[in-house]
Amino acid sequence: MLYLAVKAVISGVIIAIVSQVAKRYPGFGALIASLPLVSVLGMVWLWRDKPDASNMAAHVEATFWFVLPSLPMFLLVPVMLRHGVGFWPALAIGCALTIGLYLVMTWAGPKFGLRL
Repeated sequence: MLYLAVKAVISGVIIAIVSQVAKRYPGFGALIASLPLVSVLGMVWLWRDKPDASNMAAHVEATFWFVLPSLPMFLLVPVMLRHGVGFWPALAIGCALTIGLYLVMTWAGPKFGLRL
């Protein structure tokens, strides 16, 4: 249980750092947020829990393919905000788009030989 709490605290601290830095330096906050910190931490935690190279390779490859459908949200939300859409609706629509694209990826990916 302590291990789970340590993982949660480390992950939460990173999110807090991003939000604090972004208040003063939006670009630098975005740079920190764009780093694959969650993916790297996930890999570290997974390796510590289950040091299996085949499982890790499958996880990392699937992560790559799931990053792609998440990217359009980062273009849609700023466009909507600049056109007067409120933050919460823009975020909700961006998240809905991402969920839809995830569903497309989970459906289409295996048809193209991707192991998701």
